[in-house]
Amino acid sequence: MAELERKNVEVFDRDAAHNEGYLYTHTSRLSCRLATGRSTDIILGTGEFQGHSVLDAACGDAFYTVRFWDRGGATRIVAADAAVKAVEVGTRHSHPRPIRFLAGDAHRMPFANDSFDVVLLQSVLHHDDDPPHMIREAFRIAPTVIVHEPNGNNLGLKAIEKTSRYHVEHGEKSYTTRRMRGWIEAAGGRVVYRKMAGFVPMFCPDWMARAMKFLEPAIEWTPVCRSLACSAYVMVGTRKPPGPPSSKMLI
Repeated sequence: MAELERKNVEVFDRDAAHNEGYLYTHTSRLSCRLATGRSTDIILGTGEFQGHSVLDAACGDAFYTVRFWDRGGATRIVAADAAVKAVEVGTRHSHPRPIRFLAGDAHRMPFANDSFDVVLLQSVLHHDDDPPHMIREAFRIAPTVIVHEPNGNNLGLKAIEKTSRYHVEHGEKSYTTRRMRGWIEAAGGRVVYRKMAGFVPMFCPDWMARAMKFLEPAIEWTPVCRSLACSAYVMVGTRKPPGPPSSKMLI
């Protein structure tokens, strides 16, 4: 497992070093700009950044982190990632914003319990080999966790994962909303917010991106289409309060 995890990190380090950012962020391709823009909007739409300290536990090249700082109203953002080259790129791109960066494994963050108000797990669980453990670590660090992931209910997305060279090289997979909810609950949380959005796939031709962006509002508005065709979802989980003490006597 450790070897596979390192492989997943190395491919992102390579992207960052060769491209001064990730292939889907440091690009002029219309599909990538539309898709990343929609993801940014739905994450900020949770309202969880405003007035809170945030750990972006898998910041990558900090493309999103910078936008969260500029638009989210957080009091503090710490951005971490296991890909060292990506962290270096993010540090350069974020200047002069007071975002603190560090290279670190989201499974073992160097922070005490409840060091932050919010932990963001953005598009990292589908690259990881033990998502439930990463979610548990996030709830250790903060009482609120935001999860953003590709929509595993979308069968078209499943096909892309198996056939797209980029998706295969980057070890991508996706999880259904039901499974993600189960992992959040198993980690001691409860889902208090969920939104499915986006319809434009990364790296598609411009004509397709324009057509799918035109259809996107209708897809997001229609319940069945929203569940099965949207490209991503965001969930907010909050730590469950401890239950009342048991009335049973211990013998």
